[in-house]
Amino acid sequence: MSIRRLSVLLAAPAVLSACAMGPDYRPASSAELGVPDRYSVAADQNRGEDLARWWERFNDPLLDQLVAETAATNLDVAQAVIRLRQARESLLQSRASLLPSLSGSAGYSRNFNVRGGNAAVTLPDGTVTNISRGTGGSFTLGADASYQADLFGGVGRTIEASRASEEASRFDYATVLIAQQAEIARNYVTARLAQAQLANARSSLALQDDNLEIAGFRVQAGLVSSLDEETARAQRAQTAATIPTIEANYNSAVSRLAVLTGRAPGALKEAMAATRPIPIAATPIGVGIPADTLRQRPDVLAAERNLAAATAQIGVARAQLYPALAISGSIDTNATSLSDLTDVISGGLFAGLTQTIFNGGRLRSQVRSQEAAAEGALLTYRSAVLTALEDVENAIVALDAAQRRARELAVALDASRNSAILSRSQYRAGLTDFTTLNQAEASLLSASNGLVQAQADQASALVQLFTALGGGWEAAAIPSGDTRDTPRITGSFPAVAPPEQTPQDR
Repeated sequence: MSIRRLSVLLAAPAVLSACAMGPDYRPASSAELGVPDRYSVAADQNRGEDLARWWERFNDPLLDQLVAETAATNLDVAQAVIRLRQARESLLQSRASLLPSLSGSAGYSRNFNVRGGNAAVTLPDGTVTNISRGTGGSFTLGADASYQADLFGGVGRTIEASRASEEASRFDYATVLIAQQAEIARNYVTARLAQAQLANARSSLALQDDNLEIAGFRVQAGLVSSLDEETARAQRAQTAATIPTIEANYNSAVSRLAVLTGRAPGALKEAMAATRPIPIAATPIGVGIPADTLRQRPDVLAAERNLAAATAQIGVARAQLYPALAISGSIDTNATSLSDLTDVISGGLFAGLTQTIFNGGRLRSQVRSQEAAAEGALLTYRSAVLTALEDVENAIVALDAAQRRARELAVALDASRNSAILSRSQYRAGLTDFTTLNQAEASLLSASNGLVQAQADQASALVQLFTALGGGWEAAAIPSGDTRDTPRITGSFPAVAPPEQTPQDR
């Protein structure tokens, strides 16, 4: 075979690729997916917002640092990067199927003659023989090429499916990223809530210590029975009993926060030690229209890409029903010296056509199986769309409810504080009984905890809304999936400095 004929063989992929089997994928329209024009709940739907760094809206430097570094430190995100790398390599492997495979070989051989009068050699059986130094050697070179022609587009559909799967893996990475960012923010809010609840409990405990002392003085003076003192002692003990539970909740939140950021459980205790207020972001938030949400939600985009991959797999299965053309060729040369290797070149070209005649219906069953898989992927996609819209509406309602509760509880706290002050003054003056004072201060503690809980609910609802809208990721920031460019995870823990104390913290 000539070098020119071999080049024709290597160029065969561009010539022999033909029609692709199976349906061509077409994205479904919003109407086909049942997407409404507007949300059914009250919200600012006339504008959308850039939510790529939504955590900065809370104006909390430590929260900013922890959430911003999620992509580099969170281990679930690191696993998503690994899956993205695997998908990238699968795509490269699929693309390689379009090209011929080429292999080469080289060899050298030397012949020896056994005859007397030269070198004596003892053989394994004990006999002695003579071997000459040899009669000469020969060099061989060869190259083999093979190509599976993609006559019915099976390879092309495989590449199409692999490409869609790789794109889905990119969106899966973004989904994991925003989920972990939201989880970090929620645990941060939980930790700050526990700090506020601890402050309320300790403040109430100090008042109840004073009440117990006053009740004891009044009992000793014979002004009241020991019932007041025992009631005060019981109330103080109940309040003190809540503190270990709150401390345990705080420790769990801080430990979880550290693990979510790729650190040991106790790594953030120093940074979180200073009591800080529950972070609250400015509202309202422009949510845009439902179609905007679907374009921003990476889980929806991943479901759509998975549907595209499943559709392409139908073509892969159908291509197996048709003949397959395989082409192979070889070039060989043999000479007694390197300089003579190009004098005589021999080669061959072979083409073979294969067709499955009978396999018990397995291939057609595979086609039906892939069609069913595509139908399932479509249903998954539609479910992801509806779930995304549900998430947004639930977050909007949860945020509104938390804000309204916070407003009412702020009024309740102010009234409870005034009532507790009046009851305390009247009890000291002997104008009211201890039961009235006890109820007033219990109401104060309840209102204080209710307000900070509502504030935490408001912050969590904001995180839920930012996540539901698809915030927290940027297409340009998604790793390429190239193994050479992907950073490796190390065993070191990034340091976090505690925030500078303000005068209120000292």
